[in-house]
Amino acid sequence: MISTDFLGTMARYNRWMNDKLYDCCARLTDAQRKEDMGAFFKSIHGTLNHLLLADRIWLGRFRGQPFPARALDQELYADFDELRRERRATDEEIERWVASLTEADLARDLHYTSMSNPQPRRHPLWFALAHFFNHQTHHRGQLTTLLKQRGIDPGVTDLLWMAPSAGTTR
Repeated sequence: MISTDFLGTMARYNRWMNDKLYDCCARLTDAQRKEDMGAFFKSIHGTLNHLLLADRIWLGRFRGQPFPARALDQELYADFDELRRERRATDEEIERWVASLTEADLARDLHYTSMSNPQPRRHPLWFALAHFFNHQTHHRGQLTTLLKQRGIDPGVTDLLWMAPSAGTTR
């Protein structure tokens, strides 16, 4: 099982990387962000939207307050600045919620229904949270590739290189 300390680090890493990638994406035009580049969610904007949507779906499951999503490619915000504001607010919400968890919370079972395979599911909360943070990393990896294709280098993305103010570097 993972610890609440580890989850706090992952929540800070999530915010740090999202801030970094949104800064990179802000250097592009809206048309460049929305151009279909053949990615799973088509574009940079589509991938950013999916990440926010998925985080809100999972937060809703974790809290027992389902988020009203229609599809995994649903566009929450067409406007980049609004998407960025909502991303920041959600990252802060993730950090606050993770900070409230106890080790006992992590051991409890999470029951939910998957959108991609609508069957009842059950996992220990710690395992669902591991997936939650892994899912973010997976799609941010796609974003770094799309940015590189646009000539933008997001720099080092490794957890160990997280900014000292955001993590646990010594």
